[in-house]
Amino acid sequence: MKPITLKPAYARTAEVLFWLGLASCYFLTPDHLSLMSQILIFGLFAVSLDMALGYAGILTVGHAAFFGAGAYAAGLLAKHGWGEPFSGLLIAMAVCLALGYLLSALVVRGTDLARLMITIGVCMLLAELANRLSGITGGTDGLQGMVVEPLFGRFEFDLFGQTAFLYAFAMVLLVFLGVRLILKSPFGLTLRGIHDSRKRMLAIGSPVDARLRLAYALSAGVAGVAGALLAQTTQFVGIESIGFNRSAEILIILVLGGTGRLYGGLVGAIVYMLVHDWFADMNPQYWQFWLGIFLIAAVLLGRGGIMGALSRLFKTREEAAR
Repeated sequence: MKPITLKPAYARTAEVLFWLGLASCYFLTPDHLSLMSQILIFGLFAVSLDMALGYAGILTVGHAAFFGAGAYAAGLLAKHGWGEPFSGLLIAMAVCLALGYLLSALVVRGTDLARLMITIGVCMLLAELANRLSGITGGTDGLQGMVVEPLFGRFEFDLFGQTAFLYAFAMVLLVFLGVRLILKSPFGLTLRGIHDSRKRMLAIGSPVDARLRLAYALSAGVAGVAGALLAQTTQFVGIESIGFNRSAEILIILVLGGTGRLYGGLVGAIVYMLVHDWFADMNPQYWQFWLGIFLIAAVLLGRGGIMGALSRLFKTREEAAR
């Protein structure tokens, strides 16, 4: 079937409706705002992974290292008297940017298999470090005692999750728009070129390694923001936030939504976490069995994830021209 070509105005309208639909959850699902906040945060986390994997082509299965580092950075600040949320986000992002750039020297070298092993190893090392430094991080009991100050000095983080949802929505939207701006810039197009053919980009004189290191650092910074948001909205940091299982889960979310697609991470997070929550309520004992069947069926039926399936039905004029 020939895909339908969407006019730019229709594509922009669909994008606006997507974000309005998320914002409307504040009124439509007031009893599930905590879940919706986590969906937004994990969607941003998946977008950060997509920057490295889907756009730059850096194979990584250890991105939870930066998610957890951002969570612990914001959590430790809030625990020790720095509870202002916005500056906490910025500091967490700066920490993860620096950490990502330092580790990028190892990650960009070698083959995909070497990158895979390095990222897994780094994630496991940081998880064990967080476990050993239990006097600082809380170890397996998690980091507790966080005190996040009210937004603008007025809006406290209440038990119903209303402030947390609005805060998470605003920050996720702001960071997502920044990511989109980066990926649509000449730098983002360079990453596309490297992903498609590294040798051709080297042949035209593009500094491939420098571009990949910067892309990895930026994706680490965005993951750190997502981790800090989770820590601030829940006022707790569990050691699982930096573990390998979290990295695997976010990879599943991204593959389900579609790699190399701007909205793949967000759509994947929405579908995965809603289905996860539904199966857990439906069958608390065997929910992983049904979730596994769902994921297998989704991969077999939807090549390229959910966004890949949608792109085969609808194309923008830019995609049609390419």
